[in-house]
Amino acid sequence: MVDDLVRKKGYLTLGSRMRRIGERLQAEVQQVMDERQVPIQSSHYPLLGALDEAGPMSIGDLADALGVSQPGITRSVGQLAKQKIVAIRRDKSDQRRTVVALATLGQQLVDDGRKTIWPQIENCLVEILSGQSGSLLDQLDILEDGLRDSSFSQRIARMKGSQADG
Repeated sequence: MVDDLVRKKGYLTLGSRMRRIGERLQAEVQQVMDERQVPIQSSHYPLLGALDEAGPMSIGDLADALGVSQPGITRSVGQLAKQKIVAIRRDKSDQRRTVVALATLGQQLVDDGRKTIWPQIENCLVEILSGQSGSLLDQLDILEDGLRDSSFSQRIARMKGSQADG
């Protein structure tokens, strides 16, 4: 078996490790969403959640709220607008600014996500990480091991089975 060099190098490769974990988490969430036939990418949920929480926002404000680049937000908003999940309009006071709001379908996706998918994802992570202590690297070991040992879909099925039994 080949050593995991990113893991082995500790803090030296922390950025690479965090990116790897982030990609794995997004893939896990996407799998859960695909199983439920949610018609968006997992990376779009934070954008939709921000619009739900704060209401209509400019592209710049969305980028600031999510800590991502404006071109990335513009691309995501364009994809979501094509699917009629968000609505785009020009700001009445400044025609150069684009304002984004949830469309009816977007609000339905957020409402459904809040009721079903978001709690399931949170429960999976709580299951992996609850009661753990130690350094950041120890916590990342636990998270990566937990993600490798059982997918979110497997965890959700197991949780549903234990709820049905109880």
